[in-house]
Amino acid sequence: MAHSTPNCPALIGPCASESGPLPGNLSDEHALTLMTAEGPLLEQVCRLADDLRRETVGDEVTYVVNRNVNFTNVCYVGCRFCAFAQREVDAESYTLTLDEVADRAEEAWLAGASEVCMQGGIHPDLPASFYGDLVRAVKARVPGMHVHAFSPMEIMSGAAKRGVSHGAFLEELRDAGLDTMPGTAAEILDDDVRWLLTKGKLPADTWESIIRTAHGLGIRSSSTIMYGHVDAPPHWVFHIRRLARIQRDTGGFTEFVPLPFVHRNAPIFLAGAARPGPSFDDTLRMHAVARILLDGVIHNVQVSWVKLGVDACQRILQAGANDFGGTLMEETISRMAGAEWGIEMTPARFDDAIRAIGRIPAVRTTIYERVISDAKTASGPHIGQPH
Repeated sequence: MAHSTPNCPALIGPCASESGPLPGNLSDEHALTLMTAEGPLLEQVCRLADDLRRETVGDEVTYVVNRNVNFTNVCYVGCRFCAFAQREVDAESYTLTLDEVADRAEEAWLAGASEVCMQGGIHPDLPASFYGDLVRAVKARVPGMHVHAFSPMEIMSGAAKRGVSHGAFLEELRDAGLDTMPGTAAEILDDDVRWLLTKGKLPADTWESIIRTAHGLGIRSSSTIMYGHVDAPPHWVFHIRRLARIQRDTGGFTEFVPLPFVHRNAPIFLAGAARPGPSFDDTLRMHAVARILLDGVIHNVQVSWVKLGVDACQRILQAGANDFGGTLMEETISRMAGAEWGIEMTPARFDDAIRAIGRIPAVRTTIYERVISDAKTASGPHIGQPH
């Protein structure tokens, strides 16, 4: 399919109102033109995205001091992009105890973290109470820690084990102390693509239903996309549009996080059924066009240093993105897939990388409140006003 440069000022003319351009209201055809832009047009898209970023969130680049805890790698779902999952009998399988998870949360708190992010495989033998017990264990040990945990896939699995609705299970977790959810397991919100990637583990409509239910209960979430495998730009535009519709209804998304497919150890790539991840231009387009399509809807666009590395992230932060993600302290899923950029980022390295591109570092919480600099002590981070 050939794509030509739109004949419109600032790429947006056909969708402009008398009061000015409305980037988020681009037609699907126009959005697809931007999502396949090359050369000078891609440069123009990136400039527009960066201008919108500056108008929306200013020149701060935010990040959260957090710890990632993958509490088990035992999983029987069989996603074809995943190199993390193990069978229970495998030599490298593990499941952390509640005390071990609480220990890691406490270590993170004492190091200045405000968030612990917990996700794991879909372990068939964990008790129905396990997810709630995890949250309670962390909150009992570190009452002030923000618990960001459990993808919609984990919610579906936990609710099925408990024999309750998704809403009832989410209420139980909220009452146990769950604060927010990662919007992972989204992959691409197109069931034809999802079937190739995941054998239909979590239909797109179910993912959306669980996210909407969580938002309705006051549990906010991130939103994600995983791209560069068996998908194509039309899927990307549709996916972002769907997230925008959810956000207009619920206001529950804190950010949008594009996640490039890491191919090296992924079964679907090793079987010759997927391409080797997105190109760097694909990644530029994804972040820049997301900023344009989500303008006025989702304000924060995050880069993944784990999957891309710092140098690439610095370029993308000049093409519409404004958030550097989290320090993590430990990272397993991307590393097992073949990511090469380490398992931890220090605040000092974040600050240096941000200042190197002429931007302002800012430590945030999960929900984008600011953490007061130079005030982190063994009592944990000090939270400022929302920004």
